[in-house]
Amino acid sequence: MRTRRMIHVAVTAAAAGSLLVACSGAGGSSASGGDGESINVLMVGNPQMEDIAKLTKDHFTKDTGIEVKFTILPENELRDKVTQDVATQAGQYDVATIGAYEVPIWNKNGWLHELSSYADKDAKFDKADLLKPMVTSLSGSDGKLYALPFYGESSMLMYNKEVMEAKGIKVPERPTWQQIADIAAKVDRAEPGMRGICLRGLAGWGELGASLTTVVNTFGGTWFTKDWKAQVDSPEFKKATNFYVDLVRKHGEAGAAQAGFTECLNAMSQKKVAMWYDATSAAGSLEDPSSSKIAGKVGYAYAPTVETQSSGWLWSWAWAMPKTTKKADAASKFMLWASSKEYEKLVGEKLGWSRVPAGKRASTYALPEYKKAAASFGEITLRSIEQADPANPGVQPRPTVGVQYVAIPEFQDLGTKVTQEISAAIAGKTSVDKALEDGQKLAEDVAKNYQ
Repeated sequence: MRTRRMIHVAVTAAAAGSLLVACSGAGGSSASGGDGESINVLMVGNPQMEDIAKLTKDHFTKDTGIEVKFTILPENELRDKVTQDVATQAGQYDVATIGAYEVPIWNKNGWLHELSSYADKDAKFDKADLLKPMVTSLSGSDGKLYALPFYGESSMLMYNKEVMEAKGIKVPERPTWQQIADIAAKVDRAEPGMRGICLRGLAGWGELGASLTTVVNTFGGTWFTKDWKAQVDSPEFKKATNFYVDLVRKHGEAGAAQAGFTECLNAMSQKKVAMWYDATSAAGSLEDPSSSKIAGKVGYAYAPTVETQSSGWLWSWAWAMPKTTKKADAASKFMLWASSKEYEKLVGEKLGWSRVPAGKRASTYALPEYKKAAASFGEITLRSIEQADPANPGVQPRPTVGVQYVAIPEFQDLGTKVTQEISAAIAGKTSVDKALEDGQKLAEDVAKNYQ
């Protein structure tokens, strides 16, 4: 289970996981982002963020004199913390990682600093190189960027090729969910302590809610109809949820109700599960031999489907600057560097090309070193991102955009509460029918605000 305390990551490899991250700069103070300036950065505790925490001091700080103090939190805690800080205008952080869900909503509320002006002034940044889906998802109604993508992702199936070969199983490149359920049953217990599949069960709109909603979409369900009628207890939503819960209960990871992205990444990389459906960004970690027991032995397939042609989600963890910051120049310099071609090259050369925070730039996929390192997953990742359709992710019209979420402020609370009930069903503490019955009432209350 994720720890409920803050996780801070040190900037040196030897001190990773210690209590404070501070990238020290030298010299006196400067109001324009020069020597002695310091900024506070709040970010999600994924491997790519831990990498930048390790690299910042010896590169960004050394070059600019700007000290960067990182606070890194698990995903659910990060969402709570950043929402509280930005919504209340507390001003504790100069930069924070947020995603495609928050950007249009927070921009509309006037909480974010626009970033297009900074990106346009920096010729080396090459804003035109950013993938269009990422730019669109991180822009406001005025067409300006309000966050800079650190990495982009869709979702896909990842599997242990050795296990599949031993069982004589060929995983389709574009599988159906029924095919994946059948395979999970066949490879469950294929090795001592190994389960068939890992699926997120940890409550949270961006944890269990993300993966489950893609399954709901492709089963023909939706959270709301175009005219805002709640559909949480609809036959399609119920069928998808029963399928998901049954699959993870029968053949899923140990402690599934407490397993999110991080736990599934660990389970897959340590050969505790034979398959995993999750973010495309996980591939770089799975292919890192320093932390993964299955590096070089992972197969990749597109997100499983039922009624739709594709079902992968669309997401970007991105750098945003709250309007409350008094250090906009220093903060913008860090964000531009963190999303740059230069930073991608640094990661490739220092940590390994499979660990490049990809999914945001077209040029990344033309780099010979990255193409070689990502030969098994790069093409599927890029095509999945390109195929994701936030406006039409299912089989019926939607009232707003979003593949794995509904782009309204209320969804953060709604999605979390509903997934708490579904997570309880995974743990055997309630039934899916009861979870969705309660969820329908919550969704109906939200829908009243839009009808």
